[in-house]
Amino acid sequence: MQCCKSVNLRSRDKRNGLKSLFLEFYPGYRDPETMELRRRRALGMYIYAQPQTAAEKEYNRQIMEKAETIRSQVYVEVLNERYGFFSNDRMKESFLPYFEEQLGKSNTKSMSSYKHFVKFCGGSCSFEELDLPLCRKFMEYLLHARDLKNKKRFISQNSAAAYWNVFRNVLATTYREKRIKENINETLENISYVPTTKESLTLNEVRALYNTPCKYDVLRKAAVFSCMCGLRISDILNLKWENVRTYADGGMYLDFICVKTKRQTIVPISKEAYKLILPKKTEKVFEGLKRNMTFKEMSSWMKQAGIKKHITFHGFRHTYASLQLELGSDIFTVQHLLNHRNVATTQIYVAHADPKTREAASRITLTDVKRRRRSK
Repeated sequence: MQCCKSVNLRSRDKRNGLKSLFLEFYPGYRDPETMELRRRRALGMYIYAQPQTAAEKEYNRQIMEKAETIRSQVYVEVLNERYGFFSNDRMKESFLPYFEEQLGKSNTKSMSSYKHFVKFCGGSCSFEELDLPLCRKFMEYLLHARDLKNKKRFISQNSAAAYWNVFRNVLATTYREKRIKENINETLENISYVPTTKESLTLNEVRALYNTPCKYDVLRKAAVFSCMCGLRISDILNLKWENVRTYADGGMYLDFICVKTKRQTIVPISKEAYKLILPKKTEKVFEGLKRNMTFKEMSSWMKQAGIKKHITFHGFRHTYASLQLELGSDIFTVQHLLNHRNVATTQIYVAHADPKTREAASRITLTDVKRRRRSK
């Protein structure tokens, strides 16, 4: 990489009888962040080209003294390979486009975190403004924020915790990429999650859904398929026929990159699940499926099936995990099928369906007590 060997103070004549001051870098330096080649840097300072009075000469002397101080400071930074001088302008850039770019095509919660931050800061926030007090105020905002779509209700604490974690992850990336000078994320507190019961369907309810016509048949197939293999809606939407593979013995499995974890995921599927998604028509398995179908239309379809539970599409993943345990699969097998790194995550999903806890509940019985009463 090209190294800067010297930093010199230069001046350039202006038409109004002034000279503008700038720094000249020799032989130039390529900024490691922007990869731009830097040779000059305007200081925004001016002196009289031909000072006439004592006041003008004194003014020139003071300005040159300040410019020389800046030159010396920049040269020291160059020698130390810190180059903080180059990042000062970038600190004034807006943080919001960077925030949005980091999320990319992330899930709804990630984008909600961004939208809430935009609302919190009034649509304007530079990297320079990102400090500990501002971030803590955003945390307080989330704990009392109203839903962006339904302003009559507040967001739940778990939603606030999810949005906060997204924001903190972006902060950590911002520091790693040297867009901010302090690692703010390290000193921020967590928003704790409130334990909730994971709503799921019984096997009979899944069968009822399968047999109930839906306005969008692709939604019916996707929902039942999720109940049978545990896929998230993001992976359902991305699933292509090239992700459907065949074992040597003829069995079928899915091989894809999980949208949430970015990890390769392999999920065996049954013959029934495979028949459900046939026939092959387009590149995508669930062509025509839209995320917005999983709200109003799905709720209406579930009511037609006689299901009164409040189930989101993610509830079909809970259903898959619960049914697997209820029907005898062990917790570690289910962990692998759900692609969880930690078995504790699986236990949260399916604690109510653990066969061992159900078996333990039946060990204390009143049978012997009843027999004694009869014998008397």
